[in-house]
Amino acid sequence: MANRPVHFIWLLDCSYSMQGEKIAKLNYAIREAVPEMRSVAHDNPAAQLLLRTVTFSTTAQWHHQTPVPVDDFTWQDVQVDGMTNLGEALHLVARELQTPPMPQRALKPVLALVSDGVPTDDWKAGLKAVDATPWGRKAVRVAIAIGADADRGVLQEFLGNPELQPLDANSPKQLAAAIRWASTAAVKAASQPVAGDGSGVSTAKQPYAPPVLDDDDDDDVW
Repeated sequence: MANRPVHFIWLLDCSYSMQGEKIAKLNYAIREAVPEMRSVAHDNPAAQLLLRTVTFSTTAQWHHQTPVPVDDFTWQDVQVDGMTNLGEALHLVARELQTPPMPQRALKPVLALVSDGVPTDDWKAGLKAVDATPWGRKAVRVAIAIGADADRGVLQEFLGNPELQPLDANSPKQLAAAIRWASTAAVKAASQPVAGDGSGVSTAKQPYAPPVLDDDDDDDVW
């Protein structure tokens, strides 16, 4: 069977509230998760895992715009800068979830949103743009809330499924665990071919259950 692409897109909050330990741990966690993503991809040879990253602060931009095969992917650290323009980031992603540029034979994409605050632009319009695309509606979605100030209501709406909840990352250890889980479980879910319509897109609910992230008393809490 020829490989069918799975597009995995990180949407990363790089606003000033992420400065210091948060952004350092985020960079570390994603860098350390890439080998595990390669392992999952190798266990699913019918799927070709392609990675991309969008960052959002005062503006949104592609940090890795061209889809890169996971075996060739090298993480480049993100930096903090300004506000929390999530809506602009969602608009960028929405343009990539049309067919084309998304190939018709692709498997479900993965959208993984990480944020520690409250959006400062019209995020609902951006989410509406994603939901209006054929691939956006069917994407496997993951949301990670960093710290107590993250707007979990926004993250819940991004998930678009009342049976799913954002992952809470209230410490560096929990963030690392959440990134690791999002990087593997969501890829496994997206990599399963779906029979019926020939598109590889499932209309079923996302076939995974987010974990409960334990924490240690000696780990710093944000």
